[in-house]
Amino acid sequence: MSLLSSNQAARTKRRSARVLHSALLALVAAAFPTAAQTALPLLKLEDAEAAARLHQPQLAQARAASEAAEARAGESRAGLLPQLSANVGYQRTTGNYVPRAGSTANGVTPSANNSWTSFNAFSDSLVASQLLWDFQQTSGRYAAATALAQSALLTEQASQLSVLLNVRAAFFSARAAKALAGVARETVANDQKHLEQIQGFVEVGTRSQIDLAQVKTDLANAQLARVNAENNYELGKQQLSVAMGQVGQADFDVADESLPAVVGEDAAGLQPFVEEALKNRPEMAAFNEQARAQEETISAARGAYGPTLAASAGFSQGGEALDNLAWNGYLGLTLSWNIFQGGLTSATVREAEANLRNIAAQSEGARQQIVSDVNSARLAVRAGLASQQTAQVVLSNARDLLRLAEGQYQTGLGSIIQLSDAQVAQSSAQAQVIQSEFNLAAARAQLLKALGRR
Repeated sequence: MSLLSSNQAARTKRRSARVLHSALLALVAAAFPTAAQTALPLLKLEDAEAAARLHQPQLAQARAASEAAEARAGESRAGLLPQLSANVGYQRTTGNYVPRAGSTANGVTPSANNSWTSFNAFSDSLVASQLLWDFQQTSGRYAAATALAQSALLTEQASQLSVLLNVRAAFFSARAAKALAGVARETVANDQKHLEQIQGFVEVGTRSQIDLAQVKTDLANAQLARVNAENNYELGKQQLSVAMGQVGQADFDVADESLPAVVGEDAAGLQPFVEEALKNRPEMAAFNEQARAQEETISAARGAYGPTLAASAGFSQGGEALDNLAWNGYLGLTLSWNIFQGGLTSATVREAEANLRNIAAQSEGARQQIVSDVNSARLAVRAGLASQQTAQVVLSNARDLLRLAEGQYQTGLGSIIQLSDAQVAQSSAQAQVIQSEFNLAAARAQLLKALGRR
């Protein structure tokens, strides 16, 4: 047998061994699927948002703050309603006479009578009172507390918008990481295919060992990139779980979803967006309620310059035995007036007026920030749309380039460097498409939040 025949027989055996090895690997993979191959439940965007509404601690804090503000309004209202108190007492007491100056009986001052003799003393009373007028001190505080409760509710709604934005951003980030992991696996598969092809070329002597070493290096780098991409996907899912307010293993797959086009996103003018945002954003309404609360606080503080009028009624009983109690009742009016308190009232009024100016300044700052957010999000959507179109063109060209490079390499007209560069260009173009899709989805989520839409 000639040397050429021996080499051909050896190459045939090696090809048969590689085929058998590949078949065995396929059987093992089918019998024992990896974690990446195991089907996990798909998490949709709406499910992630619903989970955040239920479990996100930030929303729980906002709800608690809103409930506390509502309770404080109830506390302030209590002063406007009738007050009723009851008291029952019992004492075992001595009845010694205590002489006092000027106390005489028939011109004779009685002497002290000290004895440990004791007797029962029962008493009970029922007192009702009602504030009639205090120059809006109590009613002003109640109105202020009611406005602050409404402001807290609006702040809770603003927190919901922020949480939804965080969930959407984390969702689309994880979705992008998932897509990049898919690109990395596709790159590994392509490099594996190139390796098998070049091994055959090297065996028949049409390509050098340098080409084989190059494609092995490319495959190793692609495998490392795949591991990093899959790790990034797991990290992205974990960050999504945190955004949803859940702790533990992220045992789900992110669904391939995106946000639809925002109504009016292609409009040329900024002003309609700004008007909608200022109308819808709960932060602005919350500032309005805070300003109203502060105005009521000023009114209540000024009421301290005037008097307070209250009515009261009472009934009481007392005596040594429960079956022999004497009773008394009364009706009355009380007018009280703190004429001078060392400048307390005027200082309180000045503080409330300064707080009102502070709220007005905060409201103006929030208005300017909303205008900036709307404009930034609108421009980001526009850039995302353009970037998405460009990325698709780049990907189409990169796929054509890789196809041509593979054809030229197989016919001996291309080099391994050209083939490697074409593979890198396609992977980069795929990543560019994924990044452009993420940028567009994130920009739309930001625009929805800026406009106060859900």
